[in-house]
Amino acid sequence: MKKYGLSALLLLASLQIMANNYVEKNGIVTIEAEDFSTQIKDDKRRWYKFSASTPPHNLTDSDQPHSYNASQGGYIELLPDTRANHSHALIRGENFTNKAGSMAVLSYPVYFNTPGTYYVWARAYSTGSEDNGLHLGINNTWPASAKRLQLCKHKHRWTWSSAQRTKENHCGVPNTITLKVPSAGMHTIMVSMREDGFELDKLLLTTDKDYQPKGIDLL
Repeated sequence: MKKYGLSALLLLASLQIMANNYVEKNGIVTIEAEDFSTQIKDDKRRWYKFSASTPPHNLTDSDQPHSYNASQGGYIELLPDTRANHSHALIRGENFTNKAGSMAVLSYPVYFNTPGTYYVWARAYSTGSEDNGLHLGINNTWPASAKRLQLCKHKHRWTWSSAQRTKENHCGVPNTITLKVPSAGMHTIMVSMREDGFELDKLLLTTDKDYQPKGIDLL
């Protein structure tokens, strides 16, 4: 049996980790939403994967599947969806939560070569006024700069948003959702529920404040 030194074993382990997860290059990385590694705190609401081959389900859902034009033909949605519009009852801790990291939490391991501040974009699909809010985090922390991602424009189609909802602007201030990557190496990008019914296709993180993703954005 061939023997390896400690440094070689560490290198092999790092290469294996990078091969199994997403890797940031030149200050940018895209993540398929359905590729999450773990899901926790999902007893009341859960992210479900959808594609053209997904069979019908009996969960409460205010709209039809939207796999058409989703990146790689798949996406995820928070179900059941019991509050799609203002007319539906808001039940805190069930169909809405403003506390990031408290419900339906997903993890995405990413290898970052470049530390620093990243602008975070989400490609999402919204059909109502109460299915368009999301929280983001990193390494089990939920910084204020990444809470309350919001999208209001371009209903009934996949669209990108990096806008943060504020008291003054409920539709969100464009290009203000950010996460700070503290060092080169493995870090875990996190997603958690704000509003049920949210449909997420992919995430894009970039150090370029002026970058504007378009379409599926395959880079």
